[in-house]
Amino acid sequence: MSEDLISKKELLNVTGISYGQLYRWKRKNIIPEEWFIKKSSYTGQETYFPREKILERIEKIKDMKDNLSLDDLADVFSSTPSKVSLSKDEILIKNIVSNRALEIYESIYEPLEEFGFDNILIPYILDDLLKSGNISFDEGKSLIKLLSTTEFKDKDYEIILLRKFGIGIWVLGDVNENFYIEEEGKIIIKTTLKTFIEELKLKLER
Repeated sequence: MSEDLISKKELLNVTGISYGQLYRWKRKNIIPEEWFIKKSSYTGQETYFPREKILERIEKIKDMKDNLSLDDLADVFSSTPSKVSLSKDEILIKNIVSNRALEIYESIYEPLEEFGFDNILIPYILDDLLKSGNISFDEGKSLIKLLSTTEFKDKDYEIILLRKFGIGIWVLGDVNENFYIEEEGKIIIKTTLKTFIEELKLKLER
C-alpha cells in the first residue's frame, strides 16, 4: 500500500503557513528534503509530502517557533543534535549506555574523551540489542562497524538482522524501500534507527 500524500497547495491551505516559511524550514533541514516528493501531473510537476509526517512536523514547529530561533528548531528536529558532548563517566553515571557496550565500542575505535550524539547512539543501539539476547557479540561488532560508516542526519533507516545457517548479516536501508530474502533466511531483528534516536534524545534531556 502506497503512502498517503498531500499536495503542496493543500498543505499550505490546511496548515495556514506560507510558501516562504515552508522553504525556509526546508533550507534549515527543519523539514527533511526527502519529504519534498516531485510527481508528474497534467500541469507539469507538483510537489507532494507524506501526509501524516508533514502535518505532525508543522504542528510541532508552529507550537515551538515563537520561543526558538530557526537554528534552535533545526537542532531540535535534527536526528543528531550538535550540542551533545559527554564524557564516558557522565554517560555511565546517567545510565545511558552500559559499560559493556562502551567497552565493545572502544575495542573497535580509539577511546574518546568526549562523546557526541553519534558516538553515544551507536553503543546505545548495541546495548539495547545485546540486552534483548537476539544478537551475538560478533554480530554486535559488525553492527558497530556498519553504523560507524553511516550518515545519520535526517535519514530514516531500518535496521535488519538476517540469519541464514547461523550466519548473521546486517541490512541498513530506507524504511520506504522493499527488500526480499531467500526462503532459508530468517529475520532476527527488524527495527528503525529513528526509534533509537528518539529514545536517546529523550534520555539525554532528563
